Amino acid sequence: MKNTILTLCLFSIAFISCKKEVNPFLISKNNIGLLTDSTQVKDIETIYANDSVVKRINGDEFTGAINDIEIYDKTGNQLLILSPKQALDSTARISTIKVVDQRYKTEKGLNPTSTFADIKNNYTISSIQNTLRNVVVFVNEINGFFTIDKTELPADLRMDVNKKIEVIHIPNTAKIKHFMIGWN
Repeated sequence: MKNTILTLCLFSIAFISCKKEVNPFLISKNNIGLLTDSTQVKDIETIYANDSVVKRINGDEFTGAINDIEIYDKTGNQLLILSPKQALDSTARISTIKVVDQRYKTEKGLNPTSTFADIKNNYTISSIQNTLRNVVVFVNEINGFFTIDKTELPADLRMDVNKKIEVIHIPNTAKIKHFMIGWN
């Protein structure tokens, strides 16, 4: 009986000690560290209890405007900007995250300071959208999209918003302007 209890205790200790800890800076398809695609606004304060959470109110409940939530670390460095699906609703889920801090990265090392070559060489590009000042590169594999300033493109592609931009048109050295994650 004593051996059974001792063996059970040893297995319990081994199991508990093997528990995998979540990397707070790892970006994957459905989470960024402890933040998941089902996280509600009311959970943000708990998830980032050791950081600074800034909620800006841009209007009132009648405007329907989305109110971003900014996350800063203890030293004042901005980490993330979270946009809830619905303004002024504590049960709303987070729909869009702007990744600001370069410590946040995917398993393949993609972060806000990466280049277009890093995106192209590690992920399948789902689509490219041409806008007035930017090119938006979508990567469904991680629910990510990246804006690249058109000044990074050859001059003949900068002015025409109707021109179809292909992967071969974007230089490998083009810098990511914004690294975004979008959850439906």
